[in-house]
Amino acid sequence: MSIDIDAARTRLLERKNEIKRLSEISEDSRATVNLDQQSVGRLSRMDALQMQAMAQASERSRSAELQRIDAALARIETGDYGYCLDCGEEIAEKRLEIDPSASHCVHCAGAREN
Repeated sequence: MSIDIDAARTRLLERKNEIKRLSEISEDSRATVNLDQQSVGRLSRMDALQMQAMAQASERSRSAELQRIDAALARIETGDYGYCLDCGEEIAEKRLEIDPSASHCVHCAGAREN
């Protein structure tokens, strides 16, 4: 396998740190909606709830990505990185360049979607 494991680890760790920063930045957006009727502004309760729901959905997506990254880092440590979890074949290098947390080859990933 010609995958640069150190480069993959670096990219995964950088992305993990970026996700954590985004999560910290958006923490207030996910908080319970508290509308002060005395405050200045025209944001309706529905708008605030919708914004909160979108922020929470984004956080769930980030959390799922963190889990994929942690799983990829664990596969690096065990020597299983770059091999499909279903069929055991090598994952294409280009696929790992695009998504270093990929855990399935293109064929198995496509089969999982159907």
